[in-house]
Amino acid sequence: MKKIVAFMLGLLMAFPVLANEGMWLPLLLNRNYEDMKANGLQLTPEELYSVNNSSLKDAIISFGGFCTGEIISPNGLILTNHHCGFSAIQTHSDVENDYLSDGFWAKSYEEEKSNEGLYARFLVRMEDVTNRITKELTDDMSEDDRAAKIREIGKTIADEAKEDTHYDANVKSFFHGNEFYLFVYETYNDVRLVGAPPSSVGKFGGDTDNWMWPRHTGDFSLFRVYSGPDGKPAEYAEENIPLTPKHYLPISLDGVKEGDFTMIFGYPGSTDRYLSSYGVQQAIDVYNPSVVEVRDLKLQVMRKYMDMDPATRIQYASKYARTSNYWKYYIGQTEQLQNNNVYAKKVAIENDFDKWVNANASRKVKYGSTLQLLQEGYKESDEYVKGNVYVIEAGLLGAELPLYAVRFSRTLNAYFEAMEAMEKKLDEAKNDEEEASIEEEYQGKMTAIKESLKASAEEYFKDYNTMLDQELFATTMGLYYNNIATEQQPEFLKKAAKKYKGNFEEYATDIYEESFLTSMESVKEFLEDPDEDDLEEDMGVMIGSQLYATYVGYNQNRKASDDKMAKGYRLFTAGLREMNPDKNYYPDANSTMRVTYGTVGSYYPKDAVFYDYYTSSKGILQKEDPNDDEFMVPDYLTDLIKSEDFGPYANEKGELPVCFIHNTDITGGNSGSPVINGKGQLIGCAFDGNWEAMSGDIFFEEELQRTISVDARYILFIVDKYAGAKNLIEEMTLVKDNMGPAVDKEAPLEEKAMAN
Repeated sequence: MKKIVAFMLGLLMAFPVLANEGMWLPLLLNRNYEDMKANGLQLTPEELYSVNNSSLKDAIISFGGFCTGEIISPNGLILTNHHCGFSAIQTHSDVENDYLSDGFWAKSYEEEKSNEGLYARFLVRMEDVTNRITKELTDDMSEDDRAAKIREIGKTIADEAKEDTHYDANVKSFFHGNEFYLFVYETYNDVRLVGAPPSSVGKFGGDTDNWMWPRHTGDFSLFRVYSGPDGKPAEYAEENIPLTPKHYLPISLDGVKEGDFTMIFGYPGSTDRYLSSYGVQQAIDVYNPSVVEVRDLKLQVMRKYMDMDPATRIQYASKYARTSNYWKYYIGQTEQLQNNNVYAKKVAIENDFDKWVNANASRKVKYGSTLQLLQEGYKESDEYVKGNVYVIEAGLLGAELPLYAVRFSRTLNAYFEAMEAMEKKLDEAKNDEEEASIEEEYQGKMTAIKESLKASAEEYFKDYNTMLDQELFATTMGLYYNNIATEQQPEFLKKAAKKYKGNFEEYATDIYEESFLTSMESVKEFLEDPDEDDLEEDMGVMIGSQLYATYVGYNQNRKASDDKMAKGYRLFTAGLREMNPDKNYYPDANSTMRVTYGTVGSYYPKDAVFYDYYTSSKGILQKEDPNDDEFMVPDYLTDLIKSEDFGPYANEKGELPVCFIHNTDITGGNSGSPVINGKGQLIGCAFDGNWEAMSGDIFFEEELQRTISVDARYILFIVDKYAGAKNLIEEMTLVKDNMGPAVDKEAPLEEKAMAN
């Protein structure tokens, strides 16, 4: 035993897991390149990011704006997570064709399924425009004036960038308003579902395993991006063709071992790495627990109805998953903020900052108010935090009726405005011909609005259960009334509590019987002859309107404290970078493309516990439980694993690898990101972080932070051996070369992919 322990310790020492904090802008990777190269990168900077030639960035997409995907074939095949494609899979599912339970695999282009509203966005280029914006800003500007000027100049820059092109463009703020970058994108709106494993593979472990290691989840799905016949972006049409990408990722069969270099390109959503100790305390004490207590109740209601009816289970699968994911996230973040002493770490940084500021007179003038602004801002906002959470989580995002009512009435108001404008112009018309022209113009607009609302109603009610929503309304409104100060509640809630003597079930029954917005039939009937007075008097519309007004009121009440925090963070971030001029700082994530790199590595989550760096299919059978829907395993997959028929996807031990961990720095939005080796080859697909470092969005935990990824070999095994979708395997480029660089270093990157 001592020899084995000594060997393990030697192995860990031989392959140290490097701390690789940072989400880096691809334009600025030259600052990190030597470090990346020293740790295993074999590509040039131009092969990572280039505007004029194909590079790795050209294989990476923003998948619908909420996840990341990557192109893995010359025919526009997209790999992303199962949970990223979950809503699309659910949309195409019903009781007869339950793709959530059974999986879906297109054996031809004709079988692939279109997805309205889903897009693939490629980064064309990015540019530092900081000087152009900051030269127009002054220290004596109010926060409103500063924000307005930034928006004005940013819009001008973006408009110039996309002039005479089909590109999109925007300017984003970095380092809390200290730097600004332009991003130019090419967006394709025809993205089709190609393949997805059953949820028993793609969500194996469910809520129990979510954010946990070890993991045995095949969290992937496949889509395809289509272009018009000319290769340019186009709306869905039968004549569209699979996109020929500028670059796609070859897939390595070599796998990973401890200490291997890994790199992730993706679109991380948001982090708060510069959050102050005051912000940490507010998150622990108020914000996070408030989100958890509301979502916990919502999940209970949804699960009750989903367990009762297969159709409801399919209807609410995606809604439940979205609610559950961040319910558990905030539980974990609160726990790890405390376990990892993040508050104390932030206080230490602030103490160092304060000493540095006060050691120099000019710094005191520039930064002397920084920490005071942050302290005052949080103290002033404390009384509104819980109420603001509740108006969103229990109100606008509790039951579906209020938000649907807000959106419906807002759209229909455009109909009434058009009617009013038409009547005014008709009064001014000079003859019958002019009247006819006016009526034709405005009736066309009004008809289009009604048809749009009918179409959205069909989409909305397709995944809607009235009784479930009614119970959600009753329970969330009861929680809202009992947990939030009366003066911060919308008027309807106070009146209902008095009228119904706190019986919100009875109140909900009346609301859902009276509102025309609780069934598709009554919505369509109303739209036959819309009446403005009837709309305003509808109980659902009234509730939605008051909840939205309450939400706006919270923002107005917090305006002064928000301004203090905005200025405080801008000064704090600038001051930290000035205080540590030799440190290579990175900006918080903000849904723009980032690159992060690190190494594969095991870790010790707590005393006397060791987690290895990979899992295998053996763990699937060890976790299997036919009585628990989170741990059910398809019979055919069980047979394949037991037969050990893994083909070329086995590792050197003959095992089938399933997942692995590495210390790259990711967050929400990175879901679906490619894990790439030093040669530019795909080795996995990132899908989660680990429980012990769930405070990582606020403070990167060097020893604990891990990315959990599904191994590319398990993905290929499921596609090939389990699904029999060899048509998909055949269009990919598979590489097996553990003897050195897989390609000629002189060849262009797209030729390298083909060569392999």
